Amino acid sequence: MPELPEVETTRRGIDAVITGKTLRRLVVREARMRWPIPPDLPGLLSDRAVLECARRGKYLLLRFEHGTQIVHLGMSGSLRSVPAGETPRKHDHVDWIFDHAVLRLHDPRRFGAVLWHPGDAGPVSAHPLLARLGIEPFDPRFDGAWLHSQFRGRSISVKQALLAGDAVVGVGNIYASESLFRAGIDPRTPARRISLARCTRLADMVRATLADALASGGSTLRDYVGASGQPGSYFEIHAAVYERAGQPCRVCGTPIRRLVQGQRATYYCPACQRR
Repeated sequence: MPELPEVETTRRGIDAVITGKTLRRLVVREARMRWPIPPDLPGLLSDRAVLECARRGKYLLLRFEHGTQIVHLGMSGSLRSVPAGETPRKHDHVDWIFDHAVLRLHDPRRFGAVLWHPGDAGPVSAHPLLARLGIEPFDPRFDGAWLHSQFRGRSISVKQALLAGDAVVGVGNIYASESLFRAGIDPRTPARRISLARCTRLADMVRATLADALASGGSTLRDYVGASGQPGSYFEIHAAVYERAGQPCRVCGTPIRRLVQGQRATYYCPACQRR
C-alpha cells in the first residue's frame, strides 16, 4: 500500500504540475471504487482552477474554490502524469485533463477513492474520513510526550498502536517495522509499557525513517510509482528488517524474524529490539 512518503512524493509531484491551473475535464472510466465516484463530479469540476494540492495522512486533497476533492490511492494505486492522448491501460480509471497535462489514476484493486467535500459542508478536516486521524509525524507537536500520552492505558502492541492512525498518521506497515527496529523496541511490547524515554526515541525514529524514505521517493517493495511514473528506491536497498526474514541483522547478525500482528507481517531483530 502507498504509505505517507509515497503519498507525499505524489503530492509534491502533482502540486508542481496542476496547482494554479484550470481543470478542463474529469474523465471517469470506472466509478466503482472503494466508494462510488459521485456521478455529478465531472460537471462540478469542469473549468475550475486547482487552488492547492495538500495531504492529510494518506489522503490527497485537491482544493477548489467551491470544495475539496479527496483522493486515496488504495492498496496499489498511483496517480501520475501521462502524455496527452496516451491510450489508457487496463485499470486506468480516472483522468484529470488540463491544458498542459493529464493526471491518470491507476488502481488495479479499486480500493482507492475519489470523493468530493463541498465547501458549504464546512472544513474538509471535518469529513468522516479525516476527522479522527491522528497528528502528522512532521508536526512540531509530535514528540515522545505526545506518543506517551497516546499509548497510556493501551494494551495492544506498540506496532498495532502505530498502525491504528489515531496517535500518529502515516506510519504504515513497512515504516512501523523499520522505526521500531531503529528505536530498539520489540514490536510485541504492549504500548502502555513504553516509557517516556523510549517513546521519545521512537518518535525521533518514526520521523527519521519517514524523512529518509521521503528523500528517496518512497519504497519499491510494492508496485508504487510516483507522479512522474518513476519508482522510489529507499527500502529496495536499505530496509533493515522489512521482508528480510531469515537474513542476518545488519547490526548484530542475528537472523531477522517474521510474525503476524493484526493480519499484517511484522519483521524484527530479536537481539536488537527489547520488550
